[in-house]
Amino acid sequence: MHEVRVYDDSGKLKKVISVNELKKRSDLQVESPMMFKKNRPAAKTEVTVNKTAKS
Repeated sequence: MHEVRVYDDSGKLKKVISVNELKKRSDLQVESPMMFKKNRPAAKTEVTVNKTAKS
């Protein structure tokens, strides 16, 4: 396994992901593969509306 370099749209280096980080991610994926599922539903958010009527 090799380190991964991430570039932005203009070609500038944004970050380097080390081999150790890749191994940690691989171990996490083996333990809980659903965490890395691409087509998972969006996070559920609760919206609270303050309904106060002024008369």
